Amino acid sequence: MTSTPRPLTPEDVRALTLPTEPWLSCEDCFDLADRYAEALVEDPGTRALPEMLVHLHACAACAEEAESLIRLVAADAGVDPAPALARLHG
Repeated sequence: MTSTPRPLTPEDVRALTLPTEPWLSCEDCFDLADRYAEALVEDPGTRALPEMLVHLHACAACAEEAESLIRLVAADAGVDPAPALARLHG
């Protein structure tokens, strides 16, 4: 099968050039997700678990899970999840 290649979009280039260190697997990410969500809600500027942020910027499935956890933790704490979500997506 042949097709005309399409040019890379800026989003394609960004995705291909994301940093991968420190490395974290999806399984490791899942194990740390609760702790990371709590840390982000308590302090959206936290530098805790930098490997989580690297992984979440590159893995849509884990980022979706983390976003859900952040919303739940924030609701439990009675705080606005927006600052934590901004850090997650920043």
